[in-house]
Amino acid sequence: MQVEEIVEQNQNLIYYIIKKYIKYFDKEDLFQAGMIGLLKAYKNYDEQAGVKFSTYAFSSIYGEVKKYVREDKNIKISREYIKLNQAISKAKEFLSQKLMRSPTTTELSLFLEMDEKQIADVEAANEFIRSLDYEENEESMDLYNRISCEEKAYDADIQDLKTELNHLSDDEKELIKQRYYNDLTQSETSDKLGISQVQVSRKEAKILTKLRQRLVSNN
Repeated sequence: MQVEEIVEQNQNLIYYIIKKYIKYFDKEDLFQAGMIGLLKAYKNYDEQAGVKFSTYAFSSIYGEVKKYVREDKNIKISREYIKLNQAISKAKEFLSQKLMRSPTTTELSLFLEMDEKQIADVEAANEFIRSLDYEENEESMDLYNRISCEEKAYDADIQDLKTELNHLSDDEKELIKQRYYNDLTQSETSDKLGISQVQVSRKEAKILTKLRQRLVSNN
């Protein structure tokens, strides 16, 4: 198969991988990074291995996009968003002490006299920045990013991962569902589950560590 055909057939895969970063980075630059990964996969692909090309190419494309994201310093987060995030954090701390629980977005909106969508956008931007620096469970996170991929065959280990997911408790399954199937931020998940964002973060880290250990021990 010619390289032109490979590019044409896998453009949607590149766009799928970069879509979570488009809000913060230049779309064309992200696509070019993905294209580098695609061409590397094309160069090293062996049809005799019995693996679908899109399956083989996924990791290569994703790896190049992550490399670009980590190295690029021009994240489009305004000073206004940074200030608003500080105000939201202080309001959350105050309301949490007053209400004895994590405040909802509506309660934050009323307290700060801010639009709910603006609060959600600010928190999403802040969550994204934190996620770029979150390396502790990166391998497991990569696996989870692939769960929601429309073409399940992208990950050769997906069936093992599904099996381990079934061994989680109902609470653990619900947290994973909100974070990785419904693609909610930790803040949105905390509102959904009625627990603090800190609890979501800690529980999520424990679940991912447990799953990673199980997957490694099964291989």
